[in-house]
Amino acid sequence: MAARRRDPARGAVLQVLAGGLVFVLGWGAMVAEARDTLVVAAFPAVDAIVQEALPAWHARHPDVDIKVVSRQFADHHTAMTTALSTASYLPDLMALEVGYVGRFARGHGLENLAAPPYAAMALADRFVPYAFHQGMGPEGNLAALPSDIGPGTLLYRNDLLSKAGVAPAELTRSWESYIAAGTRIKARTGSYLMANARDIKDILIRTDLAAGEGLYFDRDSRVLVQSPRFERAFELARQVRSGKLDARVSSWSNDWSEGFRRGTIATQMSGAWLAGHLANWLAPETRGLWRAAPLPGGAAVAFGGTFFAIPRGISASHKVLAWELVQMLTLDRDLQLQAFRMHDAFPALLAAQQDPFFDAPLPFLGGQPARQLWRQLALRVSAVEVHKQDAFAEEVINTELDKVLDQGKDIRVALADAATLLQGRARR
Repeated sequence: MAARRRDPARGAVLQVLAGGLVFVLGWGAMVAEARDTLVVAAFPAVDAIVQEALPAWHARHPDVDIKVVSRQFADHHTAMTTALSTASYLPDLMALEVGYVGRFARGHGLENLAAPPYAAMALADRFVPYAFHQGMGPEGNLAALPSDIGPGTLLYRNDLLSKAGVAPAELTRSWESYIAAGTRIKARTGSYLMANARDIKDILIRTDLAAGEGLYFDRDSRVLVQSPRFERAFELARQVRSGKLDARVSSWSNDWSEGFRRGTIATQMSGAWLAGHLANWLAPETRGLWRAAPLPGGAAVAFGGTFFAIPRGISASHKVLAWELVQMLTLDRDLQLQAFRMHDAFPALLAAQQDPFFDAPLPFLGGQPARQLWRQLALRVSAVEVHKQDAFAEEVINTELDKVLDQGKDIRVALADAATLLQGRARR
């Protein structure tokens, strides 16, 4: 819907009388009619997924428009944090990356989808189990429903392994075997095993969690970083760095993508969606050279995931419509498959995973039917308790790891210093 043109002679009051109640969203120049327009706040490429679902929506509701307000990932979540904390400029539906769900689920700004009239707990067995659980808060509230997930996988350059005389099984047998294989790859090809030693830490802190544990805090907000799990993660990352096996580049940097294009980075641990990014824009010229495998040591973790949530502060009539849109985006098998085909958004809906599309060979991966592997891996991922301070904790841990890798700081001292900082934030 086009924005109405202002009439300076009559002013805002006459505009309201002539055109109906109008409100302007603070994060963009979008104008929406409150009675017949739902505003969806999203980030790339979720914004495109919502737009592509509009024909199905309009078939049901030809009189209800959808306005998609899109911002870049960080800006979007900052805007949603502000909107929920101030209860102003709220969209009717918001997309959230899993890293932010825990923070919002512990507050009171989102509708509890477990309560009437939603009763969404009855939908639990329709989703990948860990993903549904990630939408829950500590009090049993359900803050959001999952749309897509990122089962963790190891992507590797098959040509570099062949040149180095390394069998793919050597990469996955254990973490020690993975690092040893990296030493041979570096010696015989000159390529680094991985982009950054931090990557190995990111996997290991997500493995072997006990019930009720999160990454950095337990469900009672006790800090967990002074533990064998973190010590092992830091130690193996230090082995990678001391062996000069990482390129010391950050994810999503120009050097990172150049490493994939030039073959100077042999492996990357990430979500399954990275294979699509490599094929479509990061390194399309490397088609056929990559393969997918499980993560080393049998690790089963997830990288990212998208959820949809309904703000509590919107009108009752819009809550009804927003809930219908949430169900369409998360429970419609055809729309979930469409998002997967077009944007590599791996479906959280189990019914969408039972489709011949999952059996098709992927040319970029040398014809490997890798979606079958990713489907199996997704079912092995355990739910991780989320905490509102997870994002802050990640920054603290990364800072301390850098001190270990670059300055030689003792691992236990680094983790003790991290714990001290986190204890001060744990219950905020």
